[in-house]
Parts: sequence; C-alpha cells; structure tokens
Amino acid sequence: MAYTDIDKSDDYFNTVLYTGNGSTQSITGVGFQPDWTWIKVRSTTYNHRVFDVVRGVDTNYYKLFPNLNSAENTIQTNELTSLDSDGFTLGNSTNVNANGGSYVSWNWLAGGSPSSNSQGSVTSSVSANTTAGFSIVAWTGTGSVETVGHGLGSAPEYIALRRRDSAGSWYAYHKGIDASAPEDYYVQWHTTVAKTNSSTLFNDTSPTPTVFTTGTAIGSSQTFIAYCFRSIKGFSKMSSYVGNGSTDGTFVYTGFKPAYFMIKRTNTTGNWWIFDNKRDPDNDVTLELGVNLSNIEDGIGSASLDFLSNGLKLRTTQSDLNASGSTYIYMAFAENPFTTSTGIPTTAR
Repeated sequence: MAYTDIDKSDDYFNTVLYTGNGSTQSITGVGFQPDWTWIKVRSTTYNHRVFDVVRGVDTNYYKLFPNLNSAENTIQTNELTSLDSDGFTLGNSTNVNANGGSYVSWNWLAGGSPSSNSQGSVTSSVSANTTAGFSIVAWTGTGSVETVGHGLGSAPEYIALRRRDSAGSWYAYHKGIDASAPEDYYVQWHTTVAKTNSSTLFNDTSPTPTVFTTGTAIGSSQTFIAYCFRSIKGFSKMSSYVGNGSTDGTFVYTGFKPAYFMIKRTNTTGNWWIFDNKRDPDNDVTLELGVNLSNIEDGIGSASLDFLSNGLKLRTTQSDLNASGSTYIYMAFAENPFTTSTGIPTTAR
C-alpha cells in the first residue's frame, strides 16, 4: 500500500481550464500561487507557453515555448501579467486569452521567490519545494564542466533545461531513458528524436542530492533554466514502461490516481503527449496535447488509456504510446494517492 506525506495533491499541482475573454481576466481555482504555469490553447494551433517565478517579470512574465527552440521572449505582449494567490492574471493576448478560446493551464508549486544556491561550482538561483520534489533553477554557464545546485535534497530523476538568452534546444535527462546509464542520454521537448548519446551535455554524470552536472555544451556566459523533478510516493512518479502493442495494453503502476501524464517514446522517434483529468474527467482518456506540437486537442485521435486508482492502463496500439517492445518515459502527478497517510484507499474513476 502506498504511503504519502501529501494527502491533498492539488496543494502542489493542479490543472485549471478556462475560457478566454479577449480583454484582461484573473484565472482562479489553482488553490495556491503557482511558481510554474504552462498554458496551451486547446481549440487552435498556438504555441505552448511556460512562465515561472525565477526567470522574472517586467510588465509581463517572460515566456518560453516548449515546442520551439526560440530564445526566451522578454518582449511584453499582454500575456501573463501576474502570479496570484489562487492563480494568475492575463492580458488580452490571443495566445493566452482570445475571446471564446478554450485553454488549459498546468500549475506547479515550487518554493516562491528564488534564493541563491552555492552548492555547485557555479552559483544558481533556485525556487525549490522539497516536499513536492520540484525545483526551478537558473544559472549562467562557464563553458566548462560545472555542477549546479538544484535544491531538491534528493537526486532529480527528470531535468528539462534550455538556454534562455538565444535560440537553443530543450534537453531532458530522465532516469528511465536507459537502464544502465541514463546520464549518457537526452531527449528533446521540441522534437521527436529518440534518445541520443552525448558526453557534453550532462558530462555522463548522474545527478546527486545536491547538484546536477553539465558539460561543455553549456557555453560561457550563456543563461539557462532547468525544471527538476523527483518522485514523491503517492504524489508523483518519474519512470518508464515497455509497450505490448495490444489494446489490452501495459498497466503502469504509479501508486496514485493520475491527474497528469506526460509521455515520450525513447527507443525511436515519437511525439511527446500530455493527458490530464480535467480535460478528460472520465475514462477512456483520449484528449492529448503534443509538447513538441502546436496542435489542437485530439491530434492523434486513436490514443486511449484509463486513469485507475493506482496507475493507468494503455488501451491503444498507437505507436507513440504502446508499440510492442518499445520503451517510454513518463512524468505523472496525482489526483489522489492510492492510500492516504491515514490508510484510506482512493477509489477508481
């Protein structure tokens, strides 16, 4: 039976749906002041946007695009104007608030305003939530092998990073990408590429409870951002599974009823997909959005899975989710733990 210190998952992660009004509006119902907000329009083909408390704000929060290699956009365009106690406020940009547009926002709680971290060979700026296993890390590269403090207190299992000040790729480390040496490989949020071996990105060095290591691919005086995660029992899971190519698909044990599921095939090319319990409150779960795409919902159509009380069950032969013998990495967050700290089990959908 799973045990957790987090009985109420939406104190730390929450998905909120909203409809744009073409003017300004405050989006509420998050349940906390988010430190990382990811917004995607569901009804048309605009790019994803991510905003966070570490990269800063002028009159609007600076944005990055998970599906693009574009530099951080610091040109203020009336998008996200503030992070609030129960959500966030938007301007009138059609990218995040078109009149009548349908949107999803995924929201995480880190540690609020960033603090200086000197545990690595470079000083980083970190907003960390050790309870929820999530931190946001900013630093400036030296062009040499360096260690970067992440603030999690335990080794991160999933790190997504990219350069901010110029165009550059999104790179992701994931503990499930390779059974023997995951630190030797990366995948990319904005592309379909399979796992790729590189010694210059993470320096073939595993993260530790205090730092992760970067290699010479991180150039001198270049500014970077990283989003770091570790699994928290009953709340989050960073892991992998092998597909079976059947509509009676692989069962993926998480130890909780999922609220959010991000997946990527790694042994060959494949899109990234996100599913959640707000856009799809009942099984089958079919409404996907592609991390590397600007697609509207249901872009591959045939995908389906079930969110269960203790994990999820694949119900498709779609190759991006369940090809026979293929390996998939994932990140999942809970709606409810399978068993609370008081021993009460959750129910299925």
